[in-house]
Amino acid sequence: MARPVTLFTGQWADLPLAELAPMAKEMGYDGLELACWGDHFEVQEALKSESYVQERRGLLERNGLQIYAISNHLVGQAVCDRIDERHRAILPPRVWGDGDPEGVRQRAAREMMETARAAAKLGVKVVNGFTGSSIWHSIYAFPPTDQAYWEQGFKDFAQRWLPILEVFDEVGVNFGLEVHPTEIAFDIASAQRALEALGHHRRFGFNYDPSHLGYQGVDYVRFLRTFRDRIFHVHMKDVWWGHGTGEAGVFGGHTSFGDARRYWDFRSVGRGDIDFEEIIVALNDIGYQGPLSVEWEDSRMDRVHGATESAAFCKQLDFEPAGRAFDAAFAKE
Repeated sequence: MARPVTLFTGQWADLPLAELAPMAKEMGYDGLELACWGDHFEVQEALKSESYVQERRGLLERNGLQIYAISNHLVGQAVCDRIDERHRAILPPRVWGDGDPEGVRQRAAREMMETARAAAKLGVKVVNGFTGSSIWHSIYAFPPTDQAYWEQGFKDFAQRWLPILEVFDEVGVNFGLEVHPTEIAFDIASAQRALEALGHHRRFGFNYDPSHLGYQGVDYVRFLRTFRDRIFHVHMKDVWWGHGTGEAGVFGGHTSFGDARRYWDFRSVGRGDIDFEEIIVALNDIGYQGPLSVEWEDSRMDRVHGATESAAFCKQLDFEPAGRAFDAAFAKE
């Protein structure tokens, strides 16, 4: 059968899950990828209360929805980041604490370990998220930046994430990094370097999202084939690039999403420049049978309209791989 199409709830966290779940079913989704913010999935509640986990699952089941992954991007971002006032807005108060940067990073690391344990209690095998990066600020190499400086960033990443990944391994859950600007890995080259820094830890892989690769000029189909055994989850999100007024470039010009001057912007699935047909072919070639999870982001479109058409687009586009060669019927016994 074709892959299930799910909705990532991160952009819908203003709605209680009890309201979003029936809406998602009506929009055509088979399941949800629950964000660990809003009231969608609360890590500490899951650890404290078996009834909470049963209630979350029961709510989805009553609405005919499945769950294959949870996501904790916001806390994961703080594990390696250079912490500033922006993080306070996205972190739970227990993680932010007094705002001391190293304390925030350590509390974020503990919360990610607990996210793995909560995922196991929920019965899912994948946690998606971000890692943050101590070297993202040096992306443009001035003042002159040598490889030793960047190598220290990858060592810091490994030092902070290896203990987290050991907990993931203990509970049998994978971590899928959404390769993304501001993370330790943001393209193929940096993703390879991140894996090397971790000694290719078996629990570290990727939540594949082509929208963060295409406008950078990264071959997003090659990413799938390069990391074929590390694709733990897939986000379906579209982006267009080269459509702005020429006033803001790839780095965004400090403009907001939806600004007509932007060189690139996220679009409803099927309305941007990502070739999703090539992605489906590559997913079939590498044997990925997990969900296609729509992460809907389009500043110019009503989200219910967009999420509804995105579910339909994914279901129409997806297809099962061939069970045998197309010309096998011509073979003689």
